[in-house]
Amino acid sequence: MVAASSRKRKGKIRWSKLYSFAACFRPLTSKERLAARELIGQPGFSRVVFCNEPHLHKRKPYKYPYNYISTTKYNVLTFLPRALFEQFRRVANFYFLLAAIFSLFSLAPFSRASLIAPLVFVVGISMLKEAVEDWHRFLQDLDVNNRTVKTHISNGVFVDKLWKELRVGDVVKVNKGEYFPSDLLLLSSGNEDGVCYVETMNLDGETNLKIKRCLEASLCLNEDEEFSKFKATVHCEDPNPNLYTFVGNIEFEKESYPLSPSQLLLRDSKLRNTDYIYGVVIFSGHDTKAVRNSTRSPSKRSRIERKMDHIIYILFSMLVLVSLVSSFGSLLYLRQDMVDWWYLQLPDDNKVNDPSKPVQSAGLQFIRALILYGYLIPISLYVSIEVVKVLQTMLINKDIELYDDVTCKSVQARTSNLNEELGQVEMILSDKTGTLTCNQMEFRKCSIAGVSYGGDITEVDLAASMRMNADFEPFEFSIDETDGATRSFEPFEFSVSSFSAQNGNARLTKTEGPVIKGFNFRDDRLTNENWIHGSNLFDITMFFRVMALCHTGIPLEDDNHKMDKLSYEAESPEEVSFLIASQEFGFQFCRRTQSLMVLREFDPSSMKEVEREYKLLNLLEFSSSRKRMSVIVSNEDGQIFLLCKGADSIIFDRLADNGRAYEQATTMHLSSYAEDGLRTLAFAYRTIEAAEYESWNTIFTQAKATIGPEREELLEQASETIEKDLILLGVVAVEDKLQKGVPECIDKLAQAGLKIWLLTGDKRETAINIGFACSLLRQDMKQFHLSLSRDAESNNQVKDMKEDILQQIESSYKMVCEERNKEAPFGLVIDGKALEIALRGDVKDEFLQLAVNCASVICCRVSPKQKALITRLVKQYTGKTTLAIGDGANDVGMIQEADIGVGISGMEGMQAVMASDFSLPQFRFLERLLIVHGHWCYQRISKMVLYFVYKNVAFGLTLFYYELYTSFSGEVLYDDWYMTMFNVMLTSLPVIALGVLEQDVSSDICLQFPALYQQGPRNVHFSWSRIIGWILNGVVSSLVIFLANIYILSPTAMRENGFVADIDSLGATTYTCIIWTVNCQIALITSHFTWIQHLSIWGSILLWYIFLLVYGALPPNFSGNAFQVLVEGIGPAPLYWMITVLVVVVSLLPYFIHIVIQRSYFPMDDHIIQEMEQCYKKYDVRDNEMWVREQRNSQRSTRIGFSARVDAKILSFNQQLQQKKLSIYRSVTNSPIYRSITTSPFS
Repeated sequence: MVAASSRKRKGKIRWSKLYSFAACFRPLTSKERLAARELIGQPGFSRVVFCNEPHLHKRKPYKYPYNYISTTKYNVLTFLPRALFEQFRRVANFYFLLAAIFSLFSLAPFSRASLIAPLVFVVGISMLKEAVEDWHRFLQDLDVNNRTVKTHISNGVFVDKLWKELRVGDVVKVNKGEYFPSDLLLLSSGNEDGVCYVETMNLDGETNLKIKRCLEASLCLNEDEEFSKFKATVHCEDPNPNLYTFVGNIEFEKESYPLSPSQLLLRDSKLRNTDYIYGVVIFSGHDTKAVRNSTRSPSKRSRIERKMDHIIYILFSMLVLVSLVSSFGSLLYLRQDMVDWWYLQLPDDNKVNDPSKPVQSAGLQFIRALILYGYLIPISLYVSIEVVKVLQTMLINKDIELYDDVTCKSVQARTSNLNEELGQVEMILSDKTGTLTCNQMEFRKCSIAGVSYGGDITEVDLAASMRMNADFEPFEFSIDETDGATRSFEPFEFSVSSFSAQNGNARLTKTEGPVIKGFNFRDDRLTNENWIHGSNLFDITMFFRVMALCHTGIPLEDDNHKMDKLSYEAESPEEVSFLIASQEFGFQFCRRTQSLMVLREFDPSSMKEVEREYKLLNLLEFSSSRKRMSVIVSNEDGQIFLLCKGADSIIFDRLADNGRAYEQATTMHLSSYAEDGLRTLAFAYRTIEAAEYESWNTIFTQAKATIGPEREELLEQASETIEKDLILLGVVAVEDKLQKGVPECIDKLAQAGLKIWLLTGDKRETAINIGFACSLLRQDMKQFHLSLSRDAESNNQVKDMKEDILQQIESSYKMVCEERNKEAPFGLVIDGKALEIALRGDVKDEFLQLAVNCASVICCRVSPKQKALITRLVKQYTGKTTLAIGDGANDVGMIQEADIGVGISGMEGMQAVMASDFSLPQFRFLERLLIVHGHWCYQRISKMVLYFVYKNVAFGLTLFYYELYTSFSGEVLYDDWYMTMFNVMLTSLPVIALGVLEQDVSSDICLQFPALYQQGPRNVHFSWSRIIGWILNGVVSSLVIFLANIYILSPTAMRENGFVADIDSLGATTYTCIIWTVNCQIALITSHFTWIQHLSIWGSILLWYIFLLVYGALPPNFSGNAFQVLVEGIGPAPLYWMITVLVVVVSLLPYFIHIVIQRSYFPMDDHIIQEMEQCYKKYDVRDNEMWVREQRNSQRSTRIGFSARVDAKILSFNQQLQQKKLSIYRSVTNSPIYRSITTSPFS
């Protein structure tokens, strides 16, 4: 019944009769109609849609795609060729593919299986990972495609139909709160005049609702049964990505009607404040404008992975070098010595060592050496990294600290390719609406008749006072000397109670009460009808009436009838918060009709609630150009009032001379509210005589009925004549509520050294307010506002606009250079039109030079295309790793363009999430994702890659040394299966455990010491010096291992019976030393041990002995020369075990000396923290003075963020404190008593 009555009330309101400036109510001119007709049928305007006849679109030429969409990278047919191509684009994989091909011929020094099996395993695992990730994308597509919508089938019957099954021509019914499944032509709505409200936040980021209106001809189609015989034909433009244009006409009942964007409902926008609409599908699936604005997700690679290619090139160069040495050495031996070595003569069919053809043999030897020394290049590196990254993403996804209890969602890593890139981010580009804010407005403060209500103590003030406790004596002072009741501080022994009101100011006390959505106001002077005791009762009453009457809202009955409260729907969330606030203050807007608005007011004279009716005479609605809204109403006594609200600058310009009584005090309050990041609107009114109104209304009605381009100008002129001589009542301040933890998250990211840019489609004032709210801006920050001057914009000449913007940029940058060393930071605010000029080729470098030197940058009125362009230019200009985060379809381009794209899986659609690399439930989780998991993943992957290079160099070079030792014979030191097992089994588990579980410090310490994060952007752990150092470490280890084994085993017997080491014993002993050395090396570089690390490291060593035992027990035709090599050959020899211990100690000694020197004399940040934890392990290390000092030192001096604002506030407090002390000192020293004392002869 409630819903029915609500629908009935709304149906009586014909908004088309009330609105004046909205484009959808403007009649088309004959010139516009003619232009539309001429375009139809031309190239780009050839689409034909048969409404309610989707079966006609199943065959050409009118066959259009289904509504199915796909964001997957592969399908069943393309997976195998595309995935293989992706795998063999990698240098290492391509090399091993060639080696596997060569193994089919007699040149290969190893068996075919030992070369082909690892390649198949590595490529197979990588392709499996790609398939799993694409499967997850497919499941997300399935979730969207399987949504349902009411669709007409026949005879006026509507049934649920899957989105993916919709065809062009289908008639659908969309209910309130649902998304439009495709691009629809609006036929009718639940309102009598065919008006509906659409939320396009998911497309353009704007929170204000857009008004759409159907054609007059289709208004009759407002019931299901009306569609039983409905037929129409639409001729319109072809699919294109332009969101704000639409050209077409509809032939209905033998008449042709022109169509405009006002009748087009775009996919991914949502129906709001309207019970239902009927529409016909015009564009479906990949033809829709929203999908056409998206692009295929680009293939992204992390910086470490790109650098790995260069490392592979270095190792490949080493491989070619040693192969050339082997080939050249072989050539020399064949020419000079092989002729005399008749006893080593090989069969005639052996072309590799043919003395008669030394050059040919050297060439073949080169190819053979390329395969033989291939273990310099780690074949399992890529697959190990991909396995590690998948396991890392599992740990990220399962982190309980990244789970949001409210939405029951957690962080999801949608790709595993960029885990380590999270630890190298330097620039964050963030959307505002839905990303930083939660799309909710709350009434927070107001200024009425020059008095501020709602409390002035901010979180910044509280934190600053707490920080000052230990520094100053108790000293009270007033911050605002013009109003002694504004706020007082007692920094010493701070507590909330210390802010108890002075001079009867009760608003600073904390009052508990029920939580009311949209109303977060605490001030006993206004609540509970206490406002009736105010000195300016008439102004307070008029203020609340403006709040309750100047809007386009609709009351809806609330479920809680006992409380007699109503809920509301309106075009903007601000209006909803105003209506809720007015209701709480005793002015409840309870009913409206086409020409009547009813309030339930609290009457101060009778102390009772009374119901008053106000006749709505005119509504001058808000627009981006007007920046104000007015209603003209008459009360029950016949008095006519104009009630106006708008931007303070607009309202102040229209005040009467006698209406500025509160302007000075109100301006101060506006500044205070703006510093707190609150949105403000000024309220004013005027009384209109009946004769003046009649005269004006005649002019306004004529302007409204005008058809032609002059209509807007006439309407504006008419509104200007009535919206003047206003009397200021005050201002309201609402909070665009930030998501939980946003200021703290931004503060921590700033301390970690990250720069944050805000890119939003909202207007400049709103963006600046949010900048203050989340501490991207500070009151003491010098702000540069780049915008086109009126002259340049009116001329509309690109050259003039460029000169204008360049002049502003140059003057701003000059100021930055002159004042760079001063304390005050710089902030840059630029709007969309100026940005369009600033991003042009010959201006962009100057603009980016200025932007990167500012502490914060806010770009407002930015289109989705500009967001993507800014991201690309910042990435290219700075060369820094960029992260883009957003929640709507308008953020997709930015998310895809950035090095890392993060989507917020909030209340809106899934486009941003589906295009992202990581999805978060809320912005605050970005802190832990970057500072903890990003730092860990960067360190893990860096250590893992460097260790891989080390162990393969140490292993591969022993083959080369043996080649030199054996006069380039091409003989292999190790058994084929030893070679295969090295990377696949015997050294793979420890390195995977290192990559998944390694931690230099715990997560809590990462958050306490955010400066640790800078190791990633500075690339401390993966610099070229480290890479070369680990390669040299591998070279040293290989030399020690080979030379020790050769020169200890060669001259002596291994066992007591005189048994000397043959090649198999030498190979097994050398291999054992390698396995021990590389596994003990990984133990040395591991900072965080768990049982998994111990099991993998020592288990791998044990696995080698088990393998050697089992492999040697196989028959000789399987095990070859390794038959019983452990049991009968090397195992019984004490020398074997002695060599193993000696070689391992000597091989690891250089690295051990290096880490001792580094930790003792050149420690890194994490080394210091680790030492402190170990030293104070028995105590609570966090209470230690050294710990606190290092923690403070780790917090970088930031210019944005909550901490920076607190520092600035403390500086301000100190200055005011010094002024107060100086003032007291002067008053004392200038007093007669003091003078008499100091001038007394007895003094």
